[in-house]
Amino acid sequence: MIDLRSDTVTRPDAAMRNAMAAAEVGDDVFGEDPTVNRLQDMVAERLGKEAALFVPSGTMSNQLAVRIHTEPGDEVVCEAACHIVNYESGATAALSGANLRTLPGRRGVLTGDDIRTAVRSHYYWEPRQRVLCLENTHNKAGGTIYPMDRLKDAVGAAREAGFTCHLDGARLWNAAVASGISEADWAAPFDTVSVCLSKGLGAPVGSLLVGDAERIGRAHRYRKMFGGGMRQVGILAAAGIHALTHNRDRLGQDHANARRLAEGLAGLPGVSLDLGSVETNIIMFDVVQDAVALVTACRARGVALSPFGPHTIRATTHKDVSAAEIETALEVLGQVLSGQ
Repeated sequence: MIDLRSDTVTRPDAAMRNAMAAAEVGDDVFGEDPTVNRLQDMVAERLGKEAALFVPSGTMSNQLAVRIHTEPGDEVVCEAACHIVNYESGATAALSGANLRTLPGRRGVLTGDDIRTAVRSHYYWEPRQRVLCLENTHNKAGGTIYPMDRLKDAVGAAREAGFTCHLDGARLWNAAVASGISEADWAAPFDTVSVCLSKGLGAPVGSLLVGDAERIGRAHRYRKMFGGGMRQVGILAAAGIHALTHNRDRLGQDHANARRLAEGLAGLPGVSLDLGSVETNIIMFDVVQDAVALVTACRARGVALSPFGPHTIRATTHKDVSAAEIETALEVLGQVLSGQ
């Protein structure tokens, strides 16, 4: 199966499994797992922050950030198509009692003016706006990179209004490789940043929340409260260290494969695709046919894709899909779209 559903489907290779098997471990709830501590230090340094906390998932990392930035009844300002709004099971309300103020973006991007028009008047009957959450790269917009000037503009407007700022950087590694802007520079405007190890980097599980030591200390307590305290988890942290060391710089191959796939798709009958929107490893394209039916037909021929709407499909490249398999996937899509 050529699996283009997501970059989360990658499997540990032999070298990563060996690193996991050899990991030195301890009890992380007591702070005694040396491999976890090494991973946390590595990621904090790479993002230019004081501290980091290893957690099971990107959703937990984002929700820990919401919890430390808000109190029940407060409001989180974010772009309407972002991951926190659409893919985290309503956790902001359930775990933090916070309200979501969603703003329509353009390919996932909000400007400073968008933020300013959303600032409330501070009447006592209104929710208190506490934090701006942005996403880079933006999943639902097709892996788009937040332009740095607009990112700084949006964060600046949020600071003017007294907000703190969080970045959902699940695929920040992709943004850094594609743009040439370091992870630390992308992270610098934010109080907290979430990064994921189990997408393009290919680790089996895990994300980290980074920020100043005081905030990460509070997040540590809430991680336990949310059920995320782990014991001899250095086995998983070792996979993350291996992924950062060996798989970060190869993300450009995924981006090149996505570009080739997008160019091929654009030439197929019944496909609508903006090549300018393909910036990293995610492709969103529209089809005349029913998306679910087309995805089902492709899967029967060995190519897995994700339906993202009645006529919208997502394809995501990753380290377990080769350039040759991209060509095979295009052949299958061409056959299905032409009714062969």
